[in-house]
Amino acid sequence: MLSQQQIEATVEQFHDEGYAIVRNFLPEHELLELQKKTAELREIALEHPVTYRHGNLTYEILPEEHFGKRYVIQAYWFAWADAYFDKFRSNPRYLQLLEPLIGNNIKQVTQQIHWKPPGARLTGYRFHQDLRFRESREAYEDVVRDTVTMGLAIDRATPENGCLKIVPRSHTMGYLGLSDNGDGQIMKGLTQDDELVQVGIDPSRVIDVVLEPGDLVVWGLMTVHGSLPNESVHERAFAISSYVRGDTSQRGEWTFKDGKPQMLGETPQLCKNEKLFLNLEPHYDATKWFL
Repeated sequence: MLSQQQIEATVEQFHDEGYAIVRNFLPEHELLELQKKTAELREIALEHPVTYRHGNLTYEILPEEHFGKRYVIQAYWFAWADAYFDKFRSNPRYLQLLEPLIGNNIKQVTQQIHWKPPGARLTGYRFHQDLRFRESREAYEDVVRDTVTMGLAIDRATPENGCLKIVPRSHTMGYLGLSDNGDGQIMKGLTQDDELVQVGIDPSRVIDVVLEPGDLVVWGLMTVHGSLPNESVHERAFAISSYVRGDTSQRGEWTFKDGKPQMLGETPQLCKNEKLFLNLEPHYDATKWFL
């Protein structure tokens, strides 16, 4: 488990800088199991020709018709497909960091794995603040205050393979509207330096979040971040979990109640997909957002 010193240092850095890094968050034996299960999940996702949805479960696919090869770039809410991932989302180490920030009654609104396959091209993310993805602000008492996002390195994350880039202290600047122009698609195109300058960010402030497998990075909804495509020959997988204070949110799947882990219930709950209940059945989504 994490030491009290690690927890206090993480909380302090998160408040001061808008992000924090926790080295060796996951011990080796748990990391090896996570890497194994992630590889299995990737193979299951690749069985689908285009993006597949079933409730909150999603496998986002770049089809071979347009990319010459089939790629999986994201999966959402795979806890519905695998009991291992349902249990993992309430790993007690998460609670150690979350409790001093948002208490011990906690819901999860995001469960994702991002893959950056070599050659897939569209694996970068324009700089943005995650507040842009919280459409129903009225569903939260204070969505910024009560949200914490955690990114876990499944593979090594480096500048060469498109590691996360963060602007320290950008969480103090208010909402900047980065990448909201056009169709707002953050995986098409890359942020140029002059876009950062226009909102008051010196591009030299951007840092690379270099992580070893098992390291964790924590950030908030107002922290400016993005990444470049994977230019290496190695796959990179990165697991993202976003949690909210359960007492003040109408969104999310319960993860901890009074500090006790919770498994998924009978039916999916509204998290980020506001159109969830329009079609709960398994179906394919051939939307060509990437063109």
